[in-house]
Amino acid sequence: MVNRRSGRVTETRGAVWIPLITLALVLAVAVGAYRLGQLNRFICDGPCGAEYVTPPDTLGVTDGEFAVSPSSADAGPVDAAKVEAAVRSSLSRSVLGSHVGFIALDPVTGNVLAKAGSGTFAPASTTKVMTVFAALRSMDPGTRFATRVVSSTPGSIVLIGGGDPFLNTEKPKPARYGHAANLTDLAAKTATALKKSGTTSVSLGFDDSLFSGPDVTSHWESSYVPGNIVTPVSALWTDQGVGANGIRERAPAASAAATFATLLENKGISVKPSAARVEAVDGATEIARVDSAPLRQLLEYLMQYSANDAAEVILRQVAIAEGKPGTFADGAEAVKTLLGAGGIDTTGLELYDGSGLSRDNLVSPLTLAETIRVAALDARTASLVSDLPIGGFNGSILGRFGGVAAKAGLGIVHAKSGTLTGIHSLAGFVSDAEGRPMVFAVMADRTAAASPVAVKGGLDDVAAALAACSCGL
Repeated sequence: MVNRRSGRVTETRGAVWIPLITLALVLAVAVGAYRLGQLNRFICDGPCGAEYVTPPDTLGVTDGEFAVSPSSADAGPVDAAKVEAAVRSSLSRSVLGSHVGFIALDPVTGNVLAKAGSGTFAPASTTKVMTVFAALRSMDPGTRFATRVVSSTPGSIVLIGGGDPFLNTEKPKPARYGHAANLTDLAAKTATALKKSGTTSVSLGFDDSLFSGPDVTSHWESSYVPGNIVTPVSALWTDQGVGANGIRERAPAASAAATFATLLENKGISVKPSAARVEAVDGATEIARVDSAPLRQLLEYLMQYSANDAAEVILRQVAIAEGKPGTFADGAEAVKTLLGAGGIDTTGLELYDGSGLSRDNLVSPLTLAETIRVAALDARTASLVSDLPIGGFNGSILGRFGGVAAKAGLGIVHAKSGTLTGIHSLAGFVSDAEGRPMVFAVMADRTAAASPVAVKGGLDDVAAALAACSCGL
């Protein structure tokens, strides 16, 4: 495994931003097509990731580096005064409430181009930008998380959770990008191995001890679990802890074990009732395993669809990768440490989860924007930027940028959104009307009196104002 714990950020050529945006814009339609499943039957029997999209030769993609687009490079530097003027009206709209923060950065130098508001804001799901950054800094993008079956005693097996956020009960139909492993396949492999050894009856235990500490944080609303909003976090679950009836499991590991027992029975293995929680013996013989998709794909899906439960699992994997226990607190601390090691300003940052469901999380627009900027300048983390949803095209902002004032951002704004009741944010990158790249974050967390749709539209207008601006010197 590649050591990704160095605190040093190696900044590649600043021009990486221009070709990155050029590539993203040219591929916008293709990305939208494969997200909608229009190419799946021709490519990979289900939703496919960006690695399946072949960019045109004219983009000059070689050895993982993007050639500079001459038209964008010739656009020249950004005039900060023009950026500030471009967003002034949108930021002053009453729909954004009384507490609004905004920042735009030069992606190469990090210089502030425009700023409004001060202090920290509740980020909602833009928290995931920081979680994903930390995951890419701490783990190899090819890392896979295994769900295993082991045995240390004849006739006794243990199902071990490895923290695969997208372990399914069965293979999704149609296939779903990033969802590689399922219990049905694991049961089939296990049954085959057991029968080969002459075993047709077993007792079953389950081990979910990879993660520790509370499975629900006190910084979440007390209604989240009973309200079917989130599943208690576990290293062993299927379908992100959601049962066949659509109700989230209160004990997802035990439920996964019960499902596994049924699947084994269906394969001709008799399983004694009531699987018990155990800790597998070190050195136990592995009977079967299924591996998750590579971390790179897990994070792409997480970012595109703002998968809350997966983000909490990844938060714990970050903690473990950094040599800490797999808890909420240790995961949050690891994220903060990794951000700081990357040279990102974390002043005022308070983190209590990985998804952004906590209303107690606090972050400045500067921290969010710098996370995206620094991510783009390091090969280890650059995929965070390419995974950002495209306004009006895919992911969590598929239905955005439809308003008259926001249309300039359609297909041009690449950003992660965040939404809780009364809390909205948007952080990403955009190129102006002449191709000059900018990184931005806009946040409004006192908007309870306004329609969520109207507030989202207000944030879209801010980002679109950057896209419409001819902001050169």
